[in-house]
Amino acid sequence: MMLGVWSLLLLWGLVTPCQGLLETVGTLARIDKDELGKAIQNSLVGGPILQNVLGTVTSVNQGLLGSGGLLGGGGLLSYGGVFGVVEELSGLTFEEVTLPKVSLKLLPEFGVQVTLHTKVGLHGSGPLGGLLQLAAEVNVSSRVALGVSARGTPILILKRCSTLLGHISVLSGVLPAPLFGVVEQTLFKVLPGLLCPMVDSVLGVVNELLGTVLSLVPLGALGSVEFTLATLPLISNQYIELDINPIVKSIAGDIIDFPKPHHPIKVPPKEDHTSQVTVPLHLFNTVFELLQTNGALDLDITPELVPSNVPLTTTDLEALAPEGLRKLPPGQQLLLSLRVKEAPMVTLQNKKATVSIPADIHVLSYLPKGTPEALFELNGVMTLNAQLAPSATRLHLSLSLERLSVKLASPFSHAFDASRLEEWLSDVVRVAYVPKLNVNLDVGIPLPKVLNVNFANAALEIIENAVVLTVAS
Repeated sequence: MMLGVWSLLLLWGLVTPCQGLLETVGTLARIDKDELGKAIQNSLVGGPILQNVLGTVTSVNQGLLGSGGLLGGGGLLSYGGVFGVVEELSGLTFEEVTLPKVSLKLLPEFGVQVTLHTKVGLHGSGPLGGLLQLAAEVNVSSRVALGVSARGTPILILKRCSTLLGHISVLSGVLPAPLFGVVEQTLFKVLPGLLCPMVDSVLGVVNELLGTVLSLVPLGALGSVEFTLATLPLISNQYIELDINPIVKSIAGDIIDFPKPHHPIKVPPKEDHTSQVTVPLHLFNTVFELLQTNGALDLDITPELVPSNVPLTTTDLEALAPEGLRKLPPGQQLLLSLRVKEAPMVTLQNKKATVSIPADIHVLSYLPKGTPEALFELNGVMTLNAQLAPSATRLHLSLSLERLSVKLASPFSHAFDASRLEEWLSDVVRVAYVPKLNVNLDVGIPLPKVLNVNFANAALEIIENAVVLTVAS
């Protein structure tokens, strides 16, 4: 069979992406042209589009050149016409559409040209008897405009579609030369109605994938992140750029609006045949603010929460700061009440991610069946290192305590140097607070869904005020 060609011209954007600067604090997705090609290819592999083409031809035309077709009884060349032999030509139908091979070229400041290579087979009975098999080369050119749906997502709209019929070859059987031109004219009339709906079906599948950019991603019981498109897509000769705005909401629907940075992010160039997502610092800070406003960063640490090798008793205070014991005897159990009243601050720089959590630490005597008695209060700052690991849809964080600094919160009758407690308190925080914090961070930082790109095996780079994930196409 001959090789067919379908070409789609997608009018995607009239602006080329800037080289390096992200002017907003949104999530920047740079999707390689290979991913668009995969989306189109998969729409043909996984769905019924090709089968629907054959079904349409068979049910509607009941044979292009048969008794009910264009060349059958009463048709162009029926009995009494130029060639009576056409009566012997019956039931010619489309029987095969080979899976197209997709190739694609991005056109900066204009759009995308997609080429689908396919083979189309026609079977029927020949005028001299026996099986007749034909193959035709077809070039389908379509213009597709980029619009915005009512939901605010990118949408591809088919504006114009035309077909050019290429070479027709006879694979088996006999077709007299005078009928060749008639078959050609017939296919010329039929093919637009056959193949242009196929193009529209392909775009429909791709539009569904593009529509997933606008999504609501739950953050456990804390709230959600809603992704919206901040600007129209931009296009270069290698990738499509989407500036996506992440909106973090509490479980009650209130928007968590952490102050945005004043300076743009310098995004590194994207290599060919890779896709890239840049997660801004603003999103990290906003998710941590959501945790803080929900009380997920607060914890009461009792002796039951710490192992025996990290005692939580007045004995430890007696050795480090006896001034804080008042008249309590040694060996009395303690309660540490950590309250985070301000949003944590995330820092992304020098290939390192850290989280600074300010906490008020109330030190109390602990009586399981009694009322705790306040001893003193500390103002503390926990500095934690963050290990980042991507999955298919999220960026996960695992924290470890780097250091803890404390000072007395208010004038105390027996003032003492609270820094003497830092090592002991750090041990308590490591075994009791940090594990609980990591459980709450299981929600991760959501990544936008764009054409089903999977970032599970992405290379991760921490740059100034952002994290960049890069995955091979």
